[in-house]
Amino acid sequence: MNDSNSAINDRIFLQRSLEASIRIGLLLIITFWCFKIVQPFIVPIIWGIIIAIAAYPLYIRLSSTLGDRHKLAATGFTFGFLILMIVPSAMLTETLIEGLKMLANKMRDGSLSIPPPPENLDKLMFIGEPLAKFWLLASENIQSALQQLTPVLKIIGSWLLSAATGAGMAILNFVVAIIIAGILLANSSGSNKFARAITQKLANDKGADFADLTEATIRSVANGILGVALIQSLLAGLGFMVVGIPAAGLWALLCMILSIAQIGVAPVVVPIIIYLFYTADTFTAVGFLIWSIPISLIDNILKPILLGRGVKTPMAVIFIGAIGGLLSAGVIGLFIGAVVLALGYELFLLWLNTDVPSE
Repeated sequence: MNDSNSAINDRIFLQRSLEASIRIGLLLIITFWCFKIVQPFIVPIIWGIIIAIAAYPLYIRLSSTLGDRHKLAATGFTFGFLILMIVPSAMLTETLIEGLKMLANKMRDGSLSIPPPPENLDKLMFIGEPLAKFWLLASENIQSALQQLTPVLKIIGSWLLSAATGAGMAILNFVVAIIIAGILLANSSGSNKFARAITQKLANDKGADFADLTEATIRSVANGILGVALIQSLLAGLGFMVVGIPAAGLWALLCMILSIAQIGVAPVVVPIIIYLFYTADTFTAVGFLIWSIPISLIDNILKPILLGRGVKTPMAVIFIGAIGGLLSAGVIGLFIGAVVLALGYELFLLWLNTDVPSE
């Protein structure tokens, strides 16, 4: 009798195990299938969430100004951000195309001329002598100089082509992200409840605290890194335009990229200062130098003020997370890295402060 009951129990156990395995397998297949369908939209969705969280205080002010008409405020926000992104992109593209056309026309009709190198250039350490020789060759025979640079120009051309393609996809992703951000802001109440329901499901009583921490960290990084980079690049670009630097928009964009990468604007600004001292009058060169010094140093003042503002987590943790995320996942890693490291830090403190029951 016991053997019969044991056999029946074994069959029931095997049947239930098989059913559970089939259900888990089907669940995994559906989850994977859903991921593959949503995968092309993951980056725009993440950016949309980041933009919506960072812009929420501005959206609230706009909505209050419009008489608490949330849908109208979200529509205005979406169109405003699209204009702010598309207009500079169009101006940058136009500036770049005009510069390339001018260069091509001058090379075609032979009017492209390069001034001779400065007298003391060959005295620079390591690179002075070869740089002076090449500069002298370019000033006397530009075609011969370009022939020497043909392999390098091919590499640069390939890089520029791939960079242009990547930039086009990035702009498209940002357009979709801004539209998603507008939709999230228009339904901000429901979006907030949904996010808090997820965090509460994952972390129980601490869910609301972690949701607040994520929100504050994203705003902190947006202000402390992207905001500072935007301020630096705009001020640098204004200086480039005033002194008449060719393709000023392109150099301003490069300044913003370097500032986001925490390199700073000096690698772009210093060569332009040197260029102006050799080609422009002394007043213009000195004026641009005076303008550039505070621009290059302003991030050291603004970043400690803005980064970590409103967040209990130490600024060092936010900064390390942002830089580590940038190195591992690009610009979007600025936010993901900072949020993940901040959450990890808070979980570590929670574990550290948990009382161990005494035996």
